[in-house]
Amino acid sequence: MSNLKVYNSYSRQKETFVPLTAHHVGMYVCGPTVSGESHLGHARGFITFDVIYRYLLYLGYKVRYVRNITDAGHFEEEGREAEDKISKKAVIEKMEPMELVQKYSNLFHWAMKQFNNLDPSIEPTATGHIIEQIEMIKKIIAAGYGYAVNGSVYFDVKKYADHYPYGKLSGRKLDELLETTRELESQEEKRNRQDFALWKSASPGHIMRWNSPWGDGFPGWHIECSAMSTKYLGTEFDIHGGGMDLMFPHHESEIAQSVICNHHVPARYWLHNNMITINGKKMGKSYNNVITLTDMFSGNNPLLAQAYHPMTIRFFILQTQYRSTLDFGNEALQAAEKGLTRLWDAYLELGKMTSDPGKLINPVIENQFNSLCREFDDFMNDDFNTAKVLANMFVLVNHINSFRSGDLEKTTLSPETLSYTQTQFKNYLEDVLGLTNRTGTGPDRLGSIMDLLIEIRREARAKKDYQTSDRIRKQLLEIGILLKDEKDGRVSFTLE
Repeated sequence: MSNLKVYNSYSRQKETFVPLTAHHVGMYVCGPTVSGESHLGHARGFITFDVIYRYLLYLGYKVRYVRNITDAGHFEEEGREAEDKISKKAVIEKMEPMELVQKYSNLFHWAMKQFNNLDPSIEPTATGHIIEQIEMIKKIIAAGYGYAVNGSVYFDVKKYADHYPYGKLSGRKLDELLETTRELESQEEKRNRQDFALWKSASPGHIMRWNSPWGDGFPGWHIECSAMSTKYLGTEFDIHGGGMDLMFPHHESEIAQSVICNHHVPARYWLHNNMITINGKKMGKSYNNVITLTDMFSGNNPLLAQAYHPMTIRFFILQTQYRSTLDFGNEALQAAEKGLTRLWDAYLELGKMTSDPGKLINPVIENQFNSLCREFDDFMNDDFNTAKVLANMFVLVNHINSFRSGDLEKTTLSPETLSYTQTQFKNYLEDVLGLTNRTGTGPDRLGSIMDLLIEIRREARAKKDYQTSDRIRKQLLEIGILLKDEKDGRVSFTLE
């Protein structure tokens, strides 16, 4: 169906993408833990997989995109093992756990809308699939790879590694894990220090708890994704996505669980986006450099020089290939803000361009337009390289601006090339990259409004009603739209 190649973290190489079922794609992406607000680092992953989802749709696939909500458990394997993030935060914020979950789920969905992310096909929750998780744990115990101790259940990693390639995804070796595993609560219950929890016994004061064959408790972090991906995508599906920080222990543990229950690795292609760093450091509470999404939109953070529009952030993220590290900086965000404005302004101008039969067609320019637009497909087919797509767009922006400024006033584009360029720009800028005007409106709608205001202003000037003319210009400037009177009598506008 396409020439799409993706980098598979499991094989550590680019592979031609061939779905299990022709014309259909099953994709599972690890969603948010709704014990708090998502931050800039999280945004990169969700925007990355939104673009991947959009591109698969653009290629004509019918996609079932499953992205979960973690609303129970999610205690850390390399930290506070017995601590349920949801329960702890609920106590701090003096809320019922599900009240807290609803608050941060709503905030997450609101932020995704600001980024113009498409909704997933299915968004299952951990608490809504306790039965499926318990059934999966039963299978693991029956197969001899899970064991119950004091109401908790653990996965026997050492036994698994004796028969299967544990660590293949993350590149970690079992001996290294034995040396680096920290002393955590309940370690004395485990057969091996590197074993991970499938189910945790709930203490008497623990708020979120469910009945199970092993007593009241709550699920481990890893089992939820295995259970939900199996339920909605089957025992084997096409793509599993997430951030590189999830490769170990989360995705490695998912693979182990699924191999025991379903007898094969769950996903054929494992895709991982890289991290966002701040001044070269990973974003994290320990570095005191976490920037939440509401901080980004409001500018209310000492690390921010100003507020940033969601489209500026999306554009900033897509300027770098998703597997490369992206370093945050105010200068980079401000440059992205200006770059997006310049790009969108040229896009609006492109929409107004017409082929003039009275002018010459320059074969060099004609070939450049066609070649640059064709490469959009090539770059996205090469592991979703949005950075190269945008680079080509900016070369086209220079040409479009040359037409607008009059540098190419004696030449024109053929109707076929102009139509192709307009279509490719629309398909990629809006449909695949998911970018919108920073005002939040599409080009046609904004363009129509601006055409009307420019016409009213032109009529006012013709009647020497300069008060109305100046008022339109001034009020537009107040909301960030600059009108510019060109030498040829045309009026253009840019978004400040």
